[in-house]
Amino acid sequence: MDLIITTERLILRQLLPSDAEAMFEMDRNPNVHKYLWNKPVETIEEITEIIENIRKQYLDNGIGRFAIVVKDTNEFVGWAGIKFITEPENGHVNFYDFGYRLNEKHWGKGYASEASYAWLAYGFNQMNIKIMYAAAHSDNGASNRILQKIGMTLKEHYLSDEIQWNWYEMFAPTTN
Repeated sequence: MDLIITTERLILRQLLPSDAEAMFEMDRNPNVHKYLWNKPVETIEEITEIIENIRKQYLDNGIGRFAIVVKDTNEFVGWAGIKFITEPENGHVNFYDFGYRLNEKHWGKGYASEASYAWLAYGFNQMNIKIMYAAAHSDNGASNRILQKIGMTLKEHYLSDEIQWNWYEMFAPTTN
């Protein structure tokens, strides 16, 4: 898989083993995991395993979460992308989920929105996905605002592990 997506400020590319240190810095931060079950990673080995699993998704599903890198600095700021979900979630199975996660020091710079628009365009236009889903913790105001800003529609609330989540969907644009 040689996919690279570029935007005005970002490069979206496969996650690599060499991203482990930067990803560990992001995922060990309790603030990053506040709305992700409050379980930050504790070891670099956990990140190495996560990256291996994501790279396996590239092979198995032809898509997965990608690194977000700033063009001007080559700095890893987080990840975003489309994931094919094969386990049941909110009554759905075998669906495309859109998601992102950024290092706290890069919050509020518009990177999540910029990467999101690029991924949605790719998913709908190149992959011919008909409907994309996303979920955000109901109390995560920033992520909920981003999902709404990029055009996703809040469809319902659901409980998972005693946490209330917001369930979003977006249909592929139609041309007349």
